[in-house]
Amino acid sequence: MIILKHPDEVEKLYRANQIVAHLLEMLKEKIEPGVTTEELDRIAEEYIVSRKARPAFKGYRGYPATLCTSINDRVVHGIPSREELKEGDLVSLDVGVVLDGYYGDAAKTFPVMKVSKEADRLIRVTEESLYRGIGKASEGNRLFDISHEIQQYVEGHSFSVVRAFVGHGIGRSLHEEPQIPNFGQPNRGPRLKKGMVLAIEPMVNMGDWEVKILSDTWTAVTADGSLSAHFEHTIAILDHETRILSRAA
Repeated sequence: MIILKHPDEVEKLYRANQIVAHLLEMLKEKIEPGVTTEELDRIAEEYIVSRKARPAFKGYRGYPATLCTSINDRVVHGIPSREELKEGDLVSLDVGVVLDGYYGDAAKTFPVMKVSKEADRLIRVTEESLYRGIGKASEGNRLFDISHEIQQYVEGHSFSVVRAFVGHGIGRSLHEEPQIPNFGQPNRGPRLKKGMVLAIEPMVNMGDWEVKILSDTWTAVTADGSLSAHFEHTIAILDHETRILSRAA
């Protein structure tokens, strides 16, 4: 069942998502060669707690950290470690928080200083696919209009969308219905309605779309070793507009 949110609930979700948004902006300034993902995780947890919120991922189904930090061919759910970032790496940071019982969730992929032209193109195409998907997230459209728009844009640039992981509804739970694939046919799925709050998150591989899970049981990597990028925003469908809750104000 898709849970529609009242305006006061949307405001609570907005406040949770603003913590996520500002945290990602702060972490962007920390990304440089030599920094470990473990250090980024420590900074993230301290920031979240200082805002009287709590990390949403830590402890979720046993996940051990505040951030998901996925480097290069790691798609999602990379666990922070003592591994140092290097110039030319891509690092995806996925962040979730809980504030007053409501969840915020967003992700971005950052270049570590100068990256290859193809890596830079992967980042730009993935981010743009997110905004094109959001452009279809309006009252009266269907859910797979979002999915189709993302897939068409990504594949039009000769990249592929991951099938194994999808976006989701969000509210008082981190993962609510509906699931939001990044692929599919338009004019299908539930009709989008006012009060829906959705976390849309294209994961895009430079090569094939298939992934595999490492022995840590969390980290998903591209099956062919190609680079991957990940962008996510939490949005709310309102009267005559779609509001991006996780964009920093």
